[in-house]
Amino acid sequence: MSIASSELILNPDGSIYHLNLKPENIADIIITVGDQDRVAKVTSYFDEIIFETQKREFKTQTGFYKGKKMTVISTGIGIDNIDIVINELDALVNINLETRKIKQKHHKLNFIRVGTSGGIQPHAELDKFVMSEAGVGFDGLLHYYKNDIINQKVTDALCQHLKISSKKPQPYIVDGDIDLINLFNTDEKVISGFTGTNLGFYGPQGRTLRLETQDPTFIDQLVNFKFKGKTITNLEMETSAIYGLAKLLGHGALSMNAIIANRSTGNFSKDPKAAVDSLIQFTLDKLTKL
Repeated sequence: MSIASSELILNPDGSIYHLNLKPENIADIIITVGDQDRVAKVTSYFDEIIFETQKREFKTQTGFYKGKKMTVISTGIGIDNIDIVINELDALVNINLETRKIKQKHHKLNFIRVGTSGGIQPHAELDKFVMSEAGVGFDGLLHYYKNDIINQKVTDALCQHLKISSKKPQPYIVDGDIDLINLFNTDEKVISGFTGTNLGFYGPQGRTLRLETQDPTFIDQLVNFKFKGKTITNLEMETSAIYGLAKLLGHGALSMNAIIANRSTGNFSKDPKAAVDSLIQFTLDKLTKL
């Protein structure tokens, strides 16, 4: 059965609607970054760039790094954009855009997020890299999809631990890809832990400027949560959605974040650009072994 034009939207040139991409434009290794300017920072290390395009905040470049074909795409900030990016990239490889039918043979992609984040634990030190063993979603996105990929034991433990408004979305936890975790968890700069994903930067992450938050102890509750020695190490705005959608669609996903702020100490990195650049180089070198 063909997918209707209203569901799978294509541009006049046959490219997928929001990303402006065709299947031949992407690699199987896809690095996602939030900032569109960071795309060029990643690909500045490439041997060559063979394709590039941009539509809205979605900038894409595909090329080769040490002989390995990779795609770098900017998602913008937030889980709503991740819903677009992951679904449309999957459509490029698992739906025939001409017949609008799902392909019988599944094509796996690997998504690696290279981002910045704020640590909430003292050991999530400035300029370190957090590798997300799991994404902790406070965004509600995964509840819009039928799924059985949530880590229910940890999710139940977190829900029992938290004392927050019942009006908020129920948290969910999704594990990262074990093969990617094993590939990246081999350096003293890497801290492993759970990454919290929030709907926004201010109130949803417990920041107070002129507005009071509904749950003023929310961050303290997150800091105090432990499950079999694991803690929630950092907060950002994309990881849980990437992990959830990737796993539902049969892809690998890993989130790597440079810690540029620490909420527990109140400090901010003196050179966040250097921290991100170091993470970019580290990630690219790891991906050559994938």
